[in-house]
Amino acid sequence: MIDALVRDIHAAPLATGGATPDSRLEADLGLDSIAKAELLLRVEQAFGVKLPLETFAGSTTPADIMRALQHAGASDTRAEAGGRTSDSDALRVSSEHYVDGDGYGTGTSQDPGLPHDARTLVDALRWHVDRHAQRVHSVILREDLPVQTLSYGALYRNAMRSAFGLRALGVDPGDTVALMLPTGSDYFSSFLGVMLCGAIPVPLYPPAQAAQIAEHFQRHAKILENAQVTTLIVDARVVTFGQLLHASVPSLRRIVKPAQMSAPAVGEIYRPRPDDVAFLQYTSGSTGDPKGVVLSHANVIANLRAMGEAAHVDGNDVLVSWLPLYHDMGLIGAWFAPLYWGFPLVVMSPLTFLARPLRWLEAIQTYRGTITAAPNFAYERCVRIPPDSQPAALNLTSLRLAFNGAEPVHAETMRRFAARFAADGLDAHALTPVYGLAENAVGLAFPEPGRGLTTERICRDRFADAHQAVPAAAGDADALEVVSCGRALPGHQIRIVDDDGASLPPRHIGKIEFRGPSATRGYYRNPAQSGKLFDDGWLDTGDIGFLAENEIYVTGRAKDMIIRAGRHFYPYELETQAGRVPGVRNGCVAVCGAQDPVAGTERLVVFAETRAHDTAVRERIRMAIQTAAVTLFGGPAEEIVLLPPHGVLKTSSGKIRRNATLARWQHTGEMPQQPGWRQRIEIVARTLGPAARRGVRRAAMVAYGLYCWALFAAIAPGVWTVVALQRDRRHSWALAARASRLFIALAGIRLDVRGLEHLDPPQSSVTSRPSTSEHSEHAAPLSTDHRQIAVVNHSSYLDGLVMLAALPYPMSMVAKRELAGQFFAGRFLSRIGTRFVERFDTRRSLDDQTTLMQCAAANERLLFFPEGTFVRAAGLRAFHLGAFVAACTARCAVVPIAIAGTRAILRDGTWLPTRGAITVTVMPALEPPGTDLHSAAALRDAARNAIAPATGEPCVDAVAPLEPLHTAAP
Repeated sequence: MIDALVRDIHAAPLATGGATPDSRLEADLGLDSIAKAELLLRVEQAFGVKLPLETFAGSTTPADIMRALQHAGASDTRAEAGGRTSDSDALRVSSEHYVDGDGYGTGTSQDPGLPHDARTLVDALRWHVDRHAQRVHSVILREDLPVQTLSYGALYRNAMRSAFGLRALGVDPGDTVALMLPTGSDYFSSFLGVMLCGAIPVPLYPPAQAAQIAEHFQRHAKILENAQVTTLIVDARVVTFGQLLHASVPSLRRIVKPAQMSAPAVGEIYRPRPDDVAFLQYTSGSTGDPKGVVLSHANVIANLRAMGEAAHVDGNDVLVSWLPLYHDMGLIGAWFAPLYWGFPLVVMSPLTFLARPLRWLEAIQTYRGTITAAPNFAYERCVRIPPDSQPAALNLTSLRLAFNGAEPVHAETMRRFAARFAADGLDAHALTPVYGLAENAVGLAFPEPGRGLTTERICRDRFADAHQAVPAAAGDADALEVVSCGRALPGHQIRIVDDDGASLPPRHIGKIEFRGPSATRGYYRNPAQSGKLFDDGWLDTGDIGFLAENEIYVTGRAKDMIIRAGRHFYPYELETQAGRVPGVRNGCVAVCGAQDPVAGTERLVVFAETRAHDTAVRERIRMAIQTAAVTLFGGPAEEIVLLPPHGVLKTSSGKIRRNATLARWQHTGEMPQQPGWRQRIEIVARTLGPAARRGVRRAAMVAYGLYCWALFAAIAPGVWTVVALQRDRRHSWALAARASRLFIALAGIRLDVRGLEHLDPPQSSVTSRPSTSEHSEHAAPLSTDHRQIAVVNHSSYLDGLVMLAALPYPMSMVAKRELAGQFFAGRFLSRIGTRFVERFDTRRSLDDQTTLMQCAAANERLLFFPEGTFVRAAGLRAFHLGAFVAACTARCAVVPIAIAGTRAILRDGTWLPTRGAITVTVMPALEPPGTDLHSAAALRDAARNAIAPATGEPCVDAVAPLEPLHTAAP
């Protein structure tokens, strides 16, 4: 059976005489993922069994398939019955599984409203949770497992638990967290959990083909390094791969599985802002190394609204998708769109589609799907499904939009797809080519819904010579057909420019540029590439095309364009034609232009994968490709290179990496394909150096931490003894301050103190100070007679020591009364003038508050840490009112002071300090706007808002437990 498939695909038998149990499906037999899926489908039909999806993903040799076949034959009751079970039987569930109790779902006209006021994805999710937590968000189809239904409330609860779990593990707001997870509820909750804890998600694709694991490792390591990822969330099946990355990427601190992230969702959480980075979408790298597109919440929300408006979506829609969630089309278009617009998502694994493409269409039938999306190859794959494997009854009448995007759209594929499934009720007008790119979130141009495929036939010669899209004459057999992708989304603009940036008129070929509210601010930590992206407010798509009737026609990628003797050619048609040559692996052809310095133009180089070894067969393949080149380009290719399987490099989404393929061939002169086991050995060897360097750095950190403790042990006892015996508070403070500065200096910590001029020294002669309170225009500030209270953020045990070293004169720190009872800490703090307050006994707490107000009125300089006890997780927490009530009552100005860097040096829960720098910023004083509680609250908020930017940490707010949410378990 394998030999027959090899002959069908490569039009030639194996040079070795046939497959063996240990032949490698990819390297030895030349079967890529699609061919392997075809093989396993033939096995299932021939033996009357159903193989698990793991067989499609994990089989590397015929022996693996035989073992899976034996197991299936022993346990599959369908094989005993001798009949083939329709795949749709595993999908059929009653509508109650995805329509909740209030009737929302397919077939209802009820509109639950939309989160038009939402400014972030978290706002949109919370909007739905607050109004209909029980409503179904997604239906997850899993192979040979029960269908899983996830409500909005359950999604939010799971995401919150993931967020608090990440915070407990040490993930801070602003950190980057990569996800390498399969499609499922864990992916959804983990992704949103990263957002909810204030970190930045970075979606990655898991390893797929063993034959390209070395390149996979290299590309992922580059992404993790560029993104400075601190945490990698992985599925249990790729933990080993994650550990290899861990050893090679210095910033990567932890590898976790979703089960390790769950924690009670009670405490403080970060609330994203519209300008915050929602996630980093790394481009596929089809024309170079992957670049991290920065997308804010505002960008994504704008794109979701524009796409929904253009597609006329409403609450009656149901989106069915198998698209991978690490790709922008699957992540934003297929997941975030239903999340925002409130209609159900029916989702399955990409592997399910690859192994059983009919599942996609059967899910549309079963769930009455109205919207779906896929790249062109998916429609082509469905066209090639053998008719005898298709169920007799397939109903696609519900489908109103079938988007085709993410790669060049072939009109002929669309026509064949429409014709193939017309008898199943598919409306050809549902087929909708669209255009978009990660730099604009995902969507940029949509046609009017229900219009169907629209194309232009243009003159090939005028296209190549004059760079114009001139309509071809009727009957012109050499005309070039180009697909329309519609008009720019609402609020967005598209223009065509020449190489000098000048706008071109309609039907002139040029670079496609765009602008609008979805446009990225640039590439993450890549200023050089970001600078190339922008052109006077417009962004370069990297694509070439033309406008006609305000509709965009994409003709190719700028970097893929080949210039020969002044004529412009694009590789796509020749790649398609070469892929149809018997013996060439379809979809595995790269047509490139290589610089020829002698001729002053470009040489046409064609790379084509083949399994053929026979010299005569290979020569026939070259001749057929050459004939196609002459027909399409008017001249022969200078070089035709036949490669073994996987010699043509591809991106994670299957796009041809032409430049990378050409560069590797030019560098090596050949395309070696090493076995997977050898690649793994080389990867492990490559990690030894980084792992050793990581070990050295760790040893140095431990040595430094021990040195700091030894230094503290040398200084502290003597200082404590003198201070404990000292009666003069000012002398005690001065000694403690000098000792603190000495410790910081000897520890190699750089202390930068700014803004000391904002602190009035005792008995200041200054007579006036302008109010900086945001409430001063509503109420005249009270005269404070230059009395001041300082408020400081609190993030580490080092904060008290830092304030001793930074302040120019003594202040009375306010501390919890529990410290007063400690022999060493209590005695030392008392001697330097610390005021202790009760936190738990209400009566005594009020007495202490009264005492503090009296001290402030008596011009005693108080220093508060209004956050209270610090915690491990980063973030500026809510301020208690005590300091601000005292300030308003005693008519004292409040001086905000921000400390940055102490948490990084000595975080709560760790005992070894690390190297770092500390900045103390003293800010202008804030005058109390009044004496009432409202004024105290306003003063508190003004102080927190002033301190937050200087700390380098975001504000976090307390959240209530999630249990009151009426959510159903998934």
